[in-house]
Amino acid sequence: MNIIEIKNLTKKYGDKSAVDNISFEVKEGEVFGFLGPNGAGKTTTINILCTLLQPTSGVASISGYDVTKERDNVRNSIGIVFQDPSLDGDLTGEENLRFHGIVYNIPKDIREERIKNLLEMVDLYDKKDELTKNYSGGMKRRLEIARGLLHHPKVLFLDEPTIGLDPQTRNRIWEHIRDLQEKKGITIFLTTHYMEEAENCNRIAIIDHGTIIALDTPENLKKGLKGDLITLKTSDNENANEILKTCFSLDPYIKKDSIYVYAENGENFIPKIFRALRNFEIMSISVTKPTLNDVFIKLTGREIREENVGAVERMRERPKGR
Repeated sequence: MNIIEIKNLTKKYGDKSAVDNISFEVKEGEVFGFLGPNGAGKTTTINILCTLLQPTSGVASISGYDVTKERDNVRNSIGIVFQDPSLDGDLTGEENLRFHGIVYNIPKDIREERIKNLLEMVDLYDKKDELTKNYSGGMKRRLEIARGLLHHPKVLFLDEPTIGLDPQTRNRIWEHIRDLQEKKGITIFLTTHYMEEAENCNRIAIIDHGTIIALDTPENLKKGLKGDLITLKTSDNENANEILKTCFSLDPYIKKDSIYVYAENGENFIPKIFRALRNFEIMSISVTKPTLNDVFIKLTGREIREENVGAVERMRERPKGR
């Protein structure tokens, strides 16, 4: 069953499209990832789904509710952890959750029980009486996740949930996310530009310049590269690359100072490369299993970390009333 459905969704600023005619579905109970560089349209899409932005055209629904026509029903169905910090630093952890519960009209006895359970779940119960301005970055993120779950949403949106956190804290956040999916059956929709985070998703949509260019499981996306990744440097990459194209039914390409080529059973293929390039000096050669970063490079011709925030995404509306 699909809990999120998007058809021909577009968001324009003037004549430029931040989101360009995208369509996809998210299944109930899955962890769905939006992978792309800054400025690709990830946050714009999530803001439309969370009723914070109006699309230019197209339709989107969550739990059967139209995000533009049934905004209150949509908001009651979702929880949100924004990319930017959104806690009140002058309130304690417990007070931040209590205020959220009051906004959502959760009855007091139910609200207090949920607050206690959620603080325990994210390992913050012993810090509940501390002001959140004194929390570490990881503690704030965990509290924001707890807050997003207080009203028992069907979908939890996480916009770059671990950005700026150290690897140990990021792993801890992901333990909580996986626990939510497995034990609560909640649907997780997250945006990220961290490749290792995307590996945790059931399915991934890769978005670039507002357009979805691939959508599948992480494993299938990597299998689509058809083999192991062989990286080599030679004394003449341009001519060596042309020879590899001529000799083999492969599609090598040059990036920076290296040649990249995908081949089945890469280690067994290396001797063939040496024979084909016997007139060149091979300065280095290596074989690795393909990663999602390799998928992105293959699809776009560049690494995700090379991207900067684009002009269109910088123009996106950031509603002040959250």
